Amino acid sequence: MKKLIMAATGGALLGLVATSQVAGPLLAQEAENNASVYEQLDLFGDIFERIRTGYVEDVNDKELIEAAINGMLTSLDPHSSYLSAEDAARMRVQTSGEFGGLGIEVTQEEGWVKVVSPMDGTPADAAGILAGDFITAVDGESVLGLTLDDAVNMMRGPVGSEIIITIVREGETEPFDVSIIRDTIKLTAVRSRSEGNAVVLRITTFNSQTFPNLRDGMKKQVDEAGGIENIDGIVLDLRNNPGGLLNQAIVVSDAFLDAGEIVSTRGRAAGDGERWNAEPGDLAEGKPIVVLINGGSASASEIVAGALQDHRRAIVVGTNSFGKGSVQTVVPLRGDGAMRLTTARYYTPSGRSIQALGISPDIIVEQPRPRPNTDEEEDQPRQRTEADLRGSLDNDSLTEDEISQIEADRARAEAAAQLREDDYQLAYAIDILKGLNALGPTAMVQE
Repeated sequence: MKKLIMAATGGALLGLVATSQVAGPLLAQEAENNASVYEQLDLFGDIFERIRTGYVEDVNDKELIEAAINGMLTSLDPHSSYLSAEDAARMRVQTSGEFGGLGIEVTQEEGWVKVVSPMDGTPADAAGILAGDFITAVDGESVLGLTLDDAVNMMRGPVGSEIIITIVREGETEPFDVSIIRDTIKLTAVRSRSEGNAVVLRITTFNSQTFPNLRDGMKKQVDEAGGIENIDGIVLDLRNNPGGLLNQAIVVSDAFLDAGEIVSTRGRAAGDGERWNAEPGDLAEGKPIVVLINGGSASASEIVAGALQDHRRAIVVGTNSFGKGSVQTVVPLRGDGAMRLTTARYYTPSGRSIQALGISPDIIVEQPRPRPNTDEEEDQPRQRTEADLRGSLDNDSLTEDEISQIEADRARAEAAAQLREDDYQLAYAIDILKGLNALGPTAMVQE
């Protein structure tokens, strides 16, 4: 027994010695790292004091510290930043659906401000700003080298005031100036309408009103059509939608899915991930769906498109989306400010990361650039038909109802042709719905 106790004690002592031998270098390394951090913080304090006392002009201590904090955050990625009390309040107002400005979502690329998308019905949209445009100057002052927040602040101003931004656009040989009048931006999150037998739900942003707007707009169009059986399907138009609230992207996806994963997030630690699943219920009652995306579709838009695509609930049409697949957590700070910090990445139900890759459409359809009308096109004579020939026979075999039906069909065809001129991608989506509806319920298979 004594030998057994001694052996156990010896084992414990041996384990203690082994643990000490391993822990010793680890503790020393951690202490060295902490010392290095404290040295760097002391360096920051030295530089701060030197600026306060030695800079050529008086400096505002609060602004200097906020700039240092923002610099630390923006060095991480384009979406992490410090929000002053004013910026945090403005962000809360924006997610509620109303704010002041030009109406553009921007990011930063190689030092320049890049337009993610103009928002529907805003001054920027009316001025012809396009997704992918680069803003190189504001009122003649270059934005190169500024933080994204500083560049955005330059574009803010009183409602009704004029701003001139300099644009560099692919396909244009020279930069050009665009004059925009600032306005209060009131966003209608979802606009609904019917095109032929298709219901078009144009989602412009994901704010607190998005799902209620979508649900009400869908019901209105279905009621006007006389019931869900009278529509070919749904077009979810997410083009130039810069994203917004994650919870709204989840409920919009869930609105058209009966089951399965919608999206998941993964952070740095294994336990930081979250997953959201759909609950039973489909607003479209199984009707075909086409999702429209382009390079201005980002973040929450990509979550919806990816979820419906992976579950084969929708056909995604258009061009590759923006590729913002990171999650930002807004952390309130003392003094009513906030920190926007990237904490995770989004993944679609199949496990695809959206980050930097975006959502690839099932069918790539480019949107042709609008062509200016030429005098030659306007002067072209109308094509002659049999009815124009002198002495041609009348068609007296049709009833008035049949003639009315032919004229109605012709009007629909002409409207469809005009839609192809105005919005080729949307017209393409509606043609897909017509084909799927003609094939019947087996055309779309939900897994």
